[in-house]
Amino acid sequence: MRILLRILLLSLAAVSAWPAQAVADDCGDAAALVQRAYPKARLSADGDSFTLEPHTSIASTLRYGATPFGVICKVWPAHDDLLLVAVPLIDSSQSGDGAHVGDIELLVVDRNSRQVRQRLLQPGLMTDDAIAIDKIEFDTGRYKLAPGVTAFGLRIEMAGNSRPNPFSETDLRLYVLAGDVLRVVLDGLVVTDDGGEGDANCAGSFQSNRVSLTMGPTSHHGYRDILLAERKDTDEPSVDKNGECQSHPGKPVNKTYGLRYDGSHYPVPEALKILER
Repeated sequence: MRILLRILLLSLAAVSAWPAQAVADDCGDAAALVQRAYPKARLSADGDSFTLEPHTSIASTLRYGATPFGVICKVWPAHDDLLLVAVPLIDSSQSGDGAHVGDIELLVVDRNSRQVRQRLLQPGLMTDDAIAIDKIEFDTGRYKLAPGVTAFGLRIEMAGNSRPNPFSETDLRLYVLAGDVLRVVLDGLVVTDDGGEGDANCAGSFQSNRVSLTMGPTSHHGYRDILLAERKDTDEPSVDKNGECQSHPGKPVNKTYGLRYDGSHYPVPEALKILER
């Protein structure tokens, strides 16, 4: 049986888009890191989570990578004296039945002193429902926006669990240090998108979009333009006369976009904006 296009694309995406999850090796003592960043947090009896009044929960570890709602850390190669930390803040009073309501706070931490240098709260980014948050990951690619200014990214992957109507989406945000302030310059760009409709066995119509970013040669308001290359693939698999599922891919469609910094952020094209949630 030939491998269906959508399965192959999803497998490749899992390899290329998501580097190895950063767990305890980068965080070190995650509980101590959380306690220093949130002095009023109360540690749970099992030592696996904290509570901030009145009802905000912080999971101090990833629990073997099985959940996206724990603290993640990654050394920032552009500034290897700094540690990037993402802290999901889950509202336990509104979360339940597989759905979550929450924010995420980004910290830039001195690796030696473990002191928090900068922090930025991103409201609502940990909120999900039937389309669930599947992964969160730092992206420390070469986003050199200006001399001495390198951005880092945060990727959030959402996924549904419907076999007849599969769906997944990964969005990217870029952040920079501007003096003593951490701020977002690219907010919610869809970089992977998979979906379609099928019979949960073989037949159906499916599509897959991939977007790559490169730094452009021109600049606006001091920051380089960002060039986006989008590739759209389609597949309409069906069962052949021998009862085997065969892939019928369409011709790929390629499109390019140019993002210009407007003095505060990079506006995202309408076609590549994130799923509303």
